[in-house]
Amino acid sequence: MQEKAKISAARKAVLLIFLVCGIGLSSWAPMVPFAKLALGLSEADLGVVLLSLGAGAILTMPMTGVLINKYGSRRISLFSALIIAIFLPLLLLARTPYELAAALFVFGAGIGSVDVAMNAQAVLVQEKHGSHIMSSFHGMFSVGGLLGSIGLGFLIKAGLSPTVAAVSISAMLIIITATQFKYLLPHSEEAKIDSASFILPKGPVLVLGLMCFILFLAEGSLLDWSAVFLQFSRNFDPSLSGVGYAAFSVAMAVMRLTGDGIIHKLGPSKVVFYGTFLAGVGFLLAVTLPWAPAALLGFVLVGLGAANVVPIFFTAAGRFPNIPPSISLPAVTTLGYAGQLAGPALIGFIAEFTSLSIALGFVGVLLFIVAFTYKHRD
Repeated sequence: MQEKAKISAARKAVLLIFLVCGIGLSSWAPMVPFAKLALGLSEADLGVVLLSLGAGAILTMPMTGVLINKYGSRRISLFSALIIAIFLPLLLLARTPYELAAALFVFGAGIGSVDVAMNAQAVLVQEKHGSHIMSSFHGMFSVGGLLGSIGLGFLIKAGLSPTVAAVSISAMLIIITATQFKYLLPHSEEAKIDSASFILPKGPVLVLGLMCFILFLAEGSLLDWSAVFLQFSRNFDPSLSGVGYAAFSVAMAVMRLTGDGIIHKLGPSKVVFYGTFLAGVGFLLAVTLPWAPAALLGFVLVGLGAANVVPIFFTAAGRFPNIPPSISLPAVTTLGYAGQLAGPALIGFIAEFTSLSIALGFVGVLLFIVAFTYKHRD
């Protein structure tokens, strides 16, 4: 009975760490327009600066496995979550693009590190729980996406300055992390991690990894650009510009929390085809119709369609014939996270030479390619 209570407490703690990560990352979405205006950045300049967040995360992810081996995912989760909380308000205090890039790099390092650590904890808790509960963890991350993007905007609308609002969010993240740290499972219960299993992907692993890159790119595009698009292309009030990512996050959270049943009923192939196709339609709807409600509806369709595709891709990565999962999974997941964290910089470059609407529409076209590529792959 005592062991069951410990696992139950650990599950709740991991859920809240996923929530912290979701809130921390999504709180940046409504802050992007403020940073853009304060520093006088063009779309291309902003795209370069945003690349720092992805660089920090991607460079940190491979090292996090080594740190978990040495110190355990519990300690790394604590340390990384505190980095996110501390650096979140610093993103608005940057006075030059270089300062913002440096702060985003460290902020991204915290995001990348906690992502690996909390998933390591989630795997451990799931093993001890004895049933599949991974979807609920990722669903909680999406809930955090809603709370972060809406919450910071609400605080600004209530009269707080963007910096004070960010400090308030940070304080909440610190309190959650500090109170839940002791319930995470200790390092003594973790298995050793093989951190030397990554290889450059090729063949079918590369194809799947590139499709995963596009799905994560779609999510990252909404994180970094939805607020900018709504404020400057659809005339949203700055305090409400985060509502687009919030709408996306709600849709994704609902679908993730019900995803296991949907996949079981329709099968993975149909879920990927219809899901990516629907997400592509969502992007095109948002950028082609000039009405604000159409943009929000489009973002909702992206969330509904994309939510359950990546888990199917990760499952497929572990089932390649004659390729051990220890080789295929790290390759596919690394390409995927590269899409989410570094890919949005590409949107900035395309927007600079065309428009932000065309750049986001390009992501929709890529999703259509994934839909038909995976359909013919089976």
